[in-house]
Amino acid sequence: MFVVPAKISRIVMALKVLGLNCTLKASPAPSSTEKLLNELLEAFREYDADGETVRVADLNIKPGVSSNEGDGDDWPDLRKRVLACDILVIGSPIWLGQPSSIAKRVLERMDAFLGERDDMQRMPSYGKVGLAAVVGNEDGAHHVPAEVCQALAEVGFTIPTGGVT
Repeated sequence: MFVVPAKISRIVMALKVLGLNCTLKASPAPSSTEKLLNELLEAFREYDADGETVRVADLNIKPGVSSNEGDGDDWPDLRKRVLACDILVIGSPIWLGQPSSIAKRVLERMDAFLGERDDMQRMPSYGKVGLAAVVGNEDGAHHVPAEVCQALAEVGFTIPTGGVT
C-alpha cells in the first residue's frame, strides 16, 4: 500500500533568465531596450527566477553561422551563457520595421544549433524557453517579435503563448 505523507516538501530550482540587449548603442549610452529588459527581469524575480542582461553591442560577435568564427569572436563565451540559462529573452528595438542588426546577428549565430545534437538528437537549446522584448512605436510592433520568436523556435527554443513584451 502506498502512503502519501501529510506534508510533501517541494524542491524548487530557481530559473535563470538571460536578457540579450540588442540595442545598437554601446555602453554607457542609455537604452530603452535595457530599461524594458530590466523591468522584465524584475517581474521574473517575483517568481524566483533571477537573471542578468548582456549588452551585445559591447561584444565582438562576428558574422557567421558556426559556434566559433575564430580569433576575437566573443560569441563562444556568450553562447555558453545562452546555453546555461533556462529562459532567453532577445531584446530589440524596431528599426525600419525590423529587429536590430545586432538581434539578427545573434539569431544568425544560433543557426549553428541546427547542426548540433546531443546523444538523444536534441539541439543545445532543447528545454529552454525563448521570449522577445521589443521597444519602438513604429510599424513592426508585431513583425519584429514574430521574426525573433520564429527564429528562436527554428533553433529549438520553446516559445510560450504570449511570450512577447
